[in-house]
Amino acid sequence: MSSALFQPWQLGSLSTENRLVMAPMTRSFSPGHVPNASNVAYYRRRAANAVGLIITEGTCVGHPGANGYPNVPFFHGEKALAGWQQVVEAVHAEGGKIIPQLWHVGGVRKDCLQPDESVPAYSPSGLLSPNRPNGVAMTHQDIEQVIEAFVDSARQAQILGFDGVEIHGAHGYLLDQFFWHKTNLRTDHYGGDLVGRTRFAVELIAAMRHAVGADFPIVLRFSQWKLQDYHARLATNPAELERFLAPLVDAGVDVFHCSTRRFWEPEFEGSALNLAGWTKRLTGKPTITVGSVGLAGGFVDEEQRGMAAQSNADASHFALLEQWLADGHIDLVAVGRSLLQDPAWVLKLQARQYDTMQPYAAAALKSLF
Repeated sequence: MSSALFQPWQLGSLSTENRLVMAPMTRSFSPGHVPNASNVAYYRRRAANAVGLIITEGTCVGHPGANGYPNVPFFHGEKALAGWQQVVEAVHAEGGKIIPQLWHVGGVRKDCLQPDESVPAYSPSGLLSPNRPNGVAMTHQDIEQVIEAFVDSARQAQILGFDGVEIHGAHGYLLDQFFWHKTNLRTDHYGGDLVGRTRFAVELIAAMRHAVGADFPIVLRFSQWKLQDYHARLATNPAELERFLAPLVDAGVDVFHCSTRRFWEPEFEGSALNLAGWTKRLTGKPTITVGSVGLAGGFVDEEQRGMAAQSNADASHFALLEQWLADGHIDLVAVGRSLLQDPAWVLKLQARQYDTMQPYAAAALKSLF
């Protein structure tokens, strides 16, 4: 396939051989929160099979409340960073490119998780979801500490030789809880209207940009939907989306990773553009589209819940992505579960070997290691 999907792409110091990105996927395969030999092999295998850019699973920054799940890798501390060094070297040895996703789960955290079980959840207003308290509302000092934790992880990523960083600002985790009016009830300058609710992320991004310089790519992943509410909306129309995005652009975002559950669904009435397409139109910044690429069903379809194997989408989905790339509506395409199941998925797509792609089956994954 010599389509737009397999054209090279470049942004500053970051260049990729094609437009296909491995989406971040939490696997909880890092006992002690340290990447190990199986993690190294997992990322190496995808790089060796022509994935253009790998975004790691979510990695927790060095704040006590950042972790929300067992056995997820950290991005701080000598042992964890040494593990990530091996991952970077393995991916680069295969000619691949890789960036870590930096993560703080916010109000999703339970108070029984390592490394310190006594640490509560931290969030803008002490909420897990609307009207559901959990943990504590963050003080200004807490906010400063979290920002510094993200900045320190970004510095470490640059030192280790990563090709950029992604900030997890989606799916109802910490940054997104500040974005969402139903979980950000603050009356100080970190709350208020749509623009006011971006201030925490703006300060974080600006501080990170200052620390890593102008040439180190910063990606921001954001979403309308939340784990707490699939139908949630930050912006109900293009004008609101533009107001939301503009401060983030000014702060230093290079690429927006626009998370949707089904990439082919229009974001607003009256246009076929999805969230990534609208974001590119409104900001001029490169965008990554994502959402059930290569799957017949949408992400976490309620009727499936990942229990059955999901076959690859028909060729019309790939044709749509190719057209959007060719027309400049999007820049990159992130693939999640298809690549989790089948490390050679990109090469099979390039050869149009659709019938050889392994269908995703949550209960029977064979290629997690």
